[in-house]
Amino acid sequence: MRIPDGLDPELVARLVETGGGELAVKMGIELLELSAARSVARMPVEGNRQVVGLLHGGAHVVLGESLGSISSAIHAGPGRFAVGIEINATHSRSATEGFVTATCEALVLGRTLCTHEIVVRDDAGARLSTVRMTNLLRDAR
Repeated sequence: MRIPDGLDPELVARLVETGGGELAVKMGIELLELSAARSVARMPVEGNRQVVGLLHGGAHVVLGESLGSISSAIHAGPGRFAVGIEINATHSRSATEGFVTATCEALVLGRTLCTHEIVVRDDAGARLSTVRMTNLLRDAR
């Protein structure tokens, strides 16, 4: 995981200590690039399939939410945190093998809200799903 300079040291420590979070570790999510404006991660299809052998739709959402949450937390900065308040996903295609790669791009980076769009693609670059997430930014208490 490449962590950019200048991030909140507490957030960096949490990311390093947890590997991006317990669920992300269980699903094999690998964080490749992190920033408030653009983040990238990949995840294996194997181990994340539903009963008929397709990548589980919920896995798409977990991958998207992981990136949207981290990107929002980066934008929030020291002494603040991000809380997801809305997420939706549209699945366009399925995957049965290989890896999927998610690219998270900021739509809005505000003082109190962040909205990101996360596009999940297969190894051939075909769009599999589009996830949109909004996070509320709060001050730590």
